Amino acid sequence: MLRGRAVTLRPATEADVQALAAIRADPEVRRWWRGSDDLTGAVRADLGDDDLHVYAIEHDGQVVGAIQWYAEADPDYRHASLDVFLDPAVRGAGLGVDAIRTLARHLIDEYGHHRFTIDPAAANSAAIRAYAKAGFRPVGVLRRYERGEDGRWHDGLLMDLLADDLVE
Repeated sequence: MLRGRAVTLRPATEADVQALAAIRADPEVRRWWRGSDDLTGAVRADLGDDDLHVYAIEHDGQVVGAIQWYAEADPDYRHASLDVFLDPAVRGAGLGVDAIRTLARHLIDEYGHHRFTIDPAAANSAAIRAYAKAGFRPVGVLRRYERGEDGRWHDGLLMDLLADDLVE
């Protein structure tokens, strides 16, 4: 378990699947974290991916989201990539920033990571602000990066964080 100022991160388990799928089904989350119509299956697939490390985000004893990471295996390009989603009911309280800081600190201290990337949709201004509060900086726009539910391609924003830039 990893403890932040307001959140606890713990490895997500089968017992978290329904809660995480329900959060992902919320229209405000699904807009950015799409997936198949079977969100329960999508969450289970993430938990079963050996290269992906998924943590449930808890606040006041309740699962309020998830944060996950995976590492680039090539030692010459070593870094960790992060993704996070939160229940819209708890947004604005700094829980996402706390989860990011907590996980990044753990990856620096325990795994020796020196660099992190995150790639939100360029239109996801709330997420981009939260990542910037943790110290992430924009690197560049990934043009026509992901296909939206509307079938059109949308831009992403590549952001990175160096361990020395982590805002605690």
